[in-house]
Amino acid sequence: MAARGSSFKSGFRTITDHAVTGLAILATALVIVPLIAIFVYLVYKGARSLNLAFFTQNPVPEGESGGGMANAIVGSGVLLGIASAIGVPIGIGAGIYLAEFGRGTKLANAIRFTADVLNGVPSIVMGLAAYSLIVIPQGHFSAFSGGVALGIMMIPTVARTSEEMLLMVPNTIREAALGLGLPNWRSVLSITVKTASPGIITGCMLAFARVAGETAPLIFTALGNAFWSTDPNRPIEALPLQIWVYATGPYEDQHRLAWAGALVLIALIVIAVSLVRYVTSRGVLKGAS
Repeated sequence: MAARGSSFKSGFRTITDHAVTGLAILATALVIVPLIAIFVYLVYKGARSLNLAFFTQNPVPEGESGGGMANAIVGSGVLLGIASAIGVPIGIGAGIYLAEFGRGTKLANAIRFTADVLNGVPSIVMGLAAYSLIVIPQGHFSAFSGGVALGIMMIPTVARTSEEMLLMVPNTIREAALGLGLPNWRSVLSITVKTASPGIITGCMLAFARVAGETAPLIFTALGNAFWSTDPNRPIEALPLQIWVYATGPYEDQHRLAWAGALVLIALIVIAVSLVRYVTSRGVLKGAS
């Protein structure tokens, strides 16, 4: 009787294990399948419009065929460069404070709460805020105001990810560094941050990928530009803006270019994130190993 009971429990555990494993695989598939489906559909709709002119020429006037999105690709690079220059150092600095210097303090709790709220604020609200604080006082739209809006959006993701990665560093490493006579600030910068750098870099890339496709904040700040421009003080084109304009336009050529632009945007994000993850996994970046 006891043997039958033990056999029943063993069989029940096996069935439960298989059921949970199956649910985990199903959940994984539900995450991966939509991404693959979107990418395959983008390739189907956009690949036929990709050619050399797409990467080297500016948009042509409405109703004409041909042209490309060269100015939008360069503009997106300028905007993301400004955003990263603002969002990455501030976000990492906030994460270091939360994990290393402000644990349990009211200020740290306030910063953490603010970051969580900021992370949920709609992007169009960020655009309106940048419009009110920068565009109106300046009297014109600019790449700088667009970069600031995107940079502010990056800060909460970078800060919270950096904090979580730093908290995963064992305290024994901090104690060993302090035991060698290093001051606390140097121990944090040289040992703790270095140990957590792969996770911190991954968080930065997640924030980068999130803002790379944002359109709403740029409508209120960068505005768009049909010509070449790399001047931070002037309106500038961006891939999301150009895709939005073309996708809502009446011409079939513009629709095809919009699909091609969406494919290029997704490809650039995937390549950038994959490259950084590869480099960090190889320990090529300083402190990644």
